[in-house]
Amino acid sequence: MARNVEVKARARDLEAVRERVDQLSNGPGTLLEQEDVFFRVPKGRLKLRLQDAGRGQLIFYERPDCPGPKQCTYWLAGTDDPEGLRKVLSHAMDVVGTVRKHRTLYMVGQSRVHLDEVEGLGCFVEIEVVLREDQSSEQGVAAARELMRSLGIREDDLVEGAYLDLLHARRGEPSEALRSRGN
Repeated sequence: MARNVEVKARARDLEAVRERVDQLSNGPGTLLEQEDVFFRVPKGRLKLRLQDAGRGQLIFYERPDCPGPKQCTYWLAGTDDPEGLRKVLSHAMDVVGTVRKHRTLYMVGQSRVHLDEVEGLGCFVEIEVVLREDQSSEQGVAAARELMRSLGIREDDLVEGAYLDLLHARRGEPSEALRSRGN
């Protein structure tokens, strides 16, 4: 199990944020093409992330759906056969949706900053402050808020939930059935 504190926000000006994060990061950003396939589960969220070069990750996570910094607990398992795993999981469980995105990943200290261009939604910034074992959630929230200030993210830019929820809302589809409470 791993923990982080996450923030998701709409990017009013992605290039301005990119300039700021370029100055703060420990190196250039890494471009990633990702497709996340979400499955119906009784609690939390389960997604299979398909990435470049035939790699993938199965990710289970739990976090509150609220705007602003919040703690997320997650478990990861890598795979070199994500398409095969997708077929197996799709036969065993309901697929509740897919999110495709172009992501640029930056490292800023102990934080991952993602600049996301999400198909059907637009541009977003995600901050993930990766918590060390000895760090409290409150310390992670403070670090996330400091990065928000540095990147020019305002409170009214913050969004709640997952990209999948936003896609379902955009289509007028209910998302309550997609997740359990508190995730």
